[in-house]
Amino acid sequence: MRRGITDAQESNAEIVILQMDTPGGLDTAMRDIIQSIIASPVPVITYVAPSGARAASAGTYILYASHIAAMAPATTLGAATPVRIGGGMPERPKSPFPTRTPDKQEGKEGGDQEQDTESSDSAPSGDAMEKKIINDAAAYIRGLAQMRGRNAEWAEQAVRQAASLSSEEALELNVVDLVANDTQDLLAQIDGQTLNILGQDRTLRTAHLTRIVVEPDWRNRLLSVITDPNILPILMTLGVFGLIYEMLNPGFVLPGVLGAICLLLALYASQVLPVNYAGMALIIVGLAFMLGEAFMPSFGVLGIGGAVAFVIGSIILIDTDLEGYGVSIPFVIALGITNALLLAGIVALAMRARNKPVVTGNEEMIGSIGEVLGGGDSTSRIRIHSEDWQVRSATPLESGQIVRVKDIDGLTLIVEPINETGGSEP
Repeated sequence: MRRGITDAQESNAEIVILQMDTPGGLDTAMRDIIQSIIASPVPVITYVAPSGARAASAGTYILYASHIAAMAPATTLGAATPVRIGGGMPERPKSPFPTRTPDKQEGKEGGDQEQDTESSDSAPSGDAMEKKIINDAAAYIRGLAQMRGRNAEWAEQAVRQAASLSSEEALELNVVDLVANDTQDLLAQIDGQTLNILGQDRTLRTAHLTRIVVEPDWRNRLLSVITDPNILPILMTLGVFGLIYEMLNPGFVLPGVLGAICLLLALYASQVLPVNYAGMALIIVGLAFMLGEAFMPSFGVLGIGGAVAFVIGSIILIDTDLEGYGVSIPFVIALGITNALLLAGIVALAMRARNKPVVTGNEEMIGSIGEVLGGGDSTSRIRIHSEDWQVRSATPLESGQIVRVKDIDGLTLIVEPINETGGSEP
């Protein structure tokens, strides 16, 4: 959004239209977007569209902050109560002592009049931290409403009571400025309106504008895929599998590189998403159990237990019930079964490669058979694997004699004769 406003300013655009359909988002991202809108020298029109779309939670704040707030028919906004994700703080116990108000009444029969401030209807429910969050959010959206001349009372209700409105009701209550059937209708309705942009009045001329549609770039699309709650377990699985294969078969390099990249991407996604670390631990334990089944066959106990732990960990991995952060249970179950089969296959391939005879290096040379090219003493030369090598033997060697390599000393092979008269190998 910030890049889009900057590009619009550099290209001398008349307006920026933000077409929005969102269940909400993080408070920090919302405030960054709102600050960009308020500081924009180009008018920003937020348009909740198409029909059936919504501007829930953080979307309501963005709608209030825009220079012009518009909605398509059959759209909604509201439910702007902030919700903590990733686990909350435990509720503080109430004090056993009564809380007195500053203006206590004295001198009346029965002693001082005491009042529990937590019984006030205007105070939000919950612990002290929750009250701070809700009060801050209510003051924030009320300030946005006053700045744009919109209904501040309903804005506070959207925060404190999670109130929602349809597009027609929002127009009637002065929550939004207009209802438009499509973008062309929107441009026609705002043509000729005068807005105050950074302290200066500006009349819009939008009837015959050329529209340029700006879609999310590849970076935003990539990040949206990585931070999908269903993708996070896949990244963790690929990362662990890659590192396991690299450790079992050193020198292959590619699995280790891809595994490290996937694990780093998973760590990035876990930083953005409200991750439950117990779920992450269960995923890691499940992968370890499935790996143990490949090395220590337990008639399926470790493998099945690992698959179950992986599925449960994936289900509870995202610690919130907020819409848009859910994990598909059928997908997770299928992924757990696939992981068990895939891990068994990877370990089997790695162990098979590990048990193959060595075909290169010094280890391969030990035990190889060669033919003596020239003899007469204990040092000579032999031909082995189509190469000529200098050799040393405890006994004199004869030309044509067949010898076996016992050891390697630098570039000299230490050999022993197989037969004493030469000829073919017995």
